[in-house]
Amino acid sequence: MSHESTDIKALLQACLKGDSSAQMKIYDRYYQAMYNTALRIVKDSAEAEDIMQESFLSAFTKLNTFKGEVTFGAWLKRIVVNNSIYHYRKQQKLQEVGLESVMYKVEDHDVAQADSGSTERMAQKVLETMKQLKDSYRMSLTLHLIEGYDYEEISEIMDISYGNCRTLISRAKESLRKKMTSIQL
Repeated sequence: MSHESTDIKALLQACLKGDSSAQMKIYDRYYQAMYNTALRIVKDSAEAEDIMQESFLSAFTKLNTFKGEVTFGAWLKRIVVNNSIYHYRKQQKLQEVGLESVMYKVEDHDVAQADSGSTERMAQKVLETMKQLKDSYRMSLTLHLIEGYDYEEISEIMDISYGNCRTLISRAKESLRKKMTSIQL
């Protein structure tokens, strides 16, 4: 067992006893990754910040249900993903077409920095191109390729059948491939 996982377990035990400094240490360790996870799904920094805060609050209040079957980070990420998808769906119902989706365009300076390597530029292009995909494609690819969820977990998160999940991800990858090809040529 690594020193880091032992440290997390000790912090979690302290959190269960109401130690607010232990909660702050857990928060400091995970907040950036959880914020990034939420942001990739909801595409709004203020909303991602709210979701991340809400998810930590939820995790700390439900910490006694954490069984340790997965790492704490994976458990917390699942809470963030579920909250993000819930908020995203709620927002979609409230606004038919947002101004950002109509006005969105990729700017060259966002895609490539003069001093970054070609791998970083390519990764940035892929992420920027993913933003152009339809929402279900973007969300499924984010969960699969970036967050590392398998088809079964994604089908559960997105509330679709396993077969639909595989088809959705396959089509999303093909759509991404086509968009990437058209950008490069």
